[in-house]
Amino acid sequence: MTSEDQPPLPPLGGQSVETTLDEPRLVTETGVEARVAAIVEPALIDLGYRLVRVRMSGMNGVTLQIFAEKADGTMSVEDCEVASNVISPLLDVDDPIGKAYSLELSSPGMDRILVRRSDFVRWSGFEAKLELAVPLLGRKRFRGWLTGVKDDKGGMHLLQALEDGTKDIEFPLDTISEARLVLNEALIREALKAGKSQE
Repeated sequence: MTSEDQPPLPPLGGQSVETTLDEPRLVTETGVEARVAAIVEPALIDLGYRLVRVRMSGMNGVTLQIFAEKADGTMSVEDCEVASNVISPLLDVDDPIGKAYSLELSSPGMDRILVRRSDFVRWSGFEAKLELAVPLLGRKRFRGWLTGVKDDKGGMHLLQALEDGTKDIEFPLDTISEARLVLNEALIREALKAGKSQE
């Protein structure tokens, strides 16, 4: 059985979650990306957005990607333009990169990175890939359906090999190295539903 066959938990739909713009991130950057985050995060909060992640890549020159969103998880093209117009001059003044680069400001997308405690609550019931900084049950990588958060631990329902059945695990939120939703039918349906409700 594969993850496409039959998910062990039905998608619950993106849940409404009480959160704030300054809710701390569980996963943060290092090096130049951390310097960029320190510059842009206060400005984004002032505009009514919050930073999700900063990424730099070196393909076709240097590209600086900044992912941001509103507290409810949305981010329109117009929002991206507003945020870009404010943070671009800030980066020009502080010049944390020290060489020419292209700036891309966007929403986290459908297969979004999960960086805050509220993300694991909001996306409970959806499939995700998880990488931990320290091993749990002898491994660092997991794929399964999020089951929410209890205290300082997230939950995940795993679909094991057929002879092993299924398994629920809990992982300390402060050990997350990377977490991302899996782009599948349930997630696409949810994105389409959210798009219609915004119209």
